[in-house]
Parts: sequence; structure tokens; C-alpha cells
Amino acid sequence: MSADLAHIRQVMAEADCLYTDAQVEAAISQVAEAINGELAERNPVVFCVMNGGLIFAGKLLPKLDFPLELSYLHATRYRNETSGGELFWKAKPEISFIDRDVLIIDDILDEGHTLAAIIDFCKHAGAANVHTAVLIDKTHDRKARPDLKANYVGLPCEDRYIFGYGMDYKGYWRNAAGIFAVKGL
Repeated sequence: MSADLAHIRQVMAEADCLYTDAQVEAAISQVAEAINGELAERNPVVFCVMNGGLIFAGKLLPKLDFPLELSYLHATRYRNETSGGELFWKAKPEISFIDRDVLIIDDILDEGHTLAAIIDFCKHAGAANVHTAVLIDKTHDRKARPDLKANYVGLPCEDRYIFGYGMDYKGYWRNAAGIFAVKGL
């Protein structure tokens, strides 16, 4: 069952723009600069978390000026809903990262259940070190673990339901150029 497109369009029309396209692009450049400074000599395996991390990874990777191996993984809790459920693995990593540094690229660190599960998976599967890069870090006190922090963060964000740059509203608006908050959420 597809969403009501009139509703989907209205959500965008009424949304609050939290970060413009230019602000997001500047933040991605800063993340790339930090990663270049720290991981360039570590021969990392980079995993894009699908689907949310796709746009952030696509913008970030060309700014990384060192050799790396790239793959993806797909783990989700949302499944096109607006609140999280149990973790569901759609695709696990296929490149070996035993005794290697791993960089996980994702769209958002919200409560962090998905990211924490991915980090644990990589550590238990033999990664030497696991680094995380997120475009958005939501500001609230509901993190899955109190010590869960991304190594590289593009932008902080208030605790609202957001979309754009890979993040979706009911499966839509991942392609929005900017970070937007749903009115009333």
C-alpha cells in the first residue's frame, strides 16, 4: 500500500527547514576533512548503511583522498514507519574486515539501537577498530547506550522527526536537499 502522495507533498510544504543544502554540504566537507586526517593511513573498509546512509556516503566518499574498500550493509528498525521496532538485517557485510579498521557511514544517530548493533556485529566479527560517521546527531537523552557517540558528526539536530539527505518520512523525501522537520513531530 503506497502512501497518500497529497499527504507526502503537504508534509514537505509545511516542513521546517533546519539546515539548508549549503549548510549540509559544508558539514559533509568538515566530516571528510576529519576522516582524511585520522583514517588515511589505516586502510579502512567502509560500509554505507542502506538506505539512509546512501546520500551522505555518496557526497562524503569523493572527498576522502585515500584508498579504501567500500561495501554496504542494510539493517533497519523503522521499515517505513515513524517509530522504531526490532532490528531487521536485510544485508550483512560481504567484504572481510578481520583485523581491519571499519568506518560505518549512516544518516543519523538517534537513539542508536541500529548503530550500536552494527558496531557490535563488526567488533564481534573481528574488526580491529570501528569508527562511525553520521550526518545528523539528534540531541536528547534516549541513546541506546550512554557511551554511544559517533566519531564523526556532521550536524547536531533538535529532537524532531526529520527527513532529507537520506532520512525519510514514510519512505519518501530521502532526496530532499536539506534537513527538514515534520510540522508537529
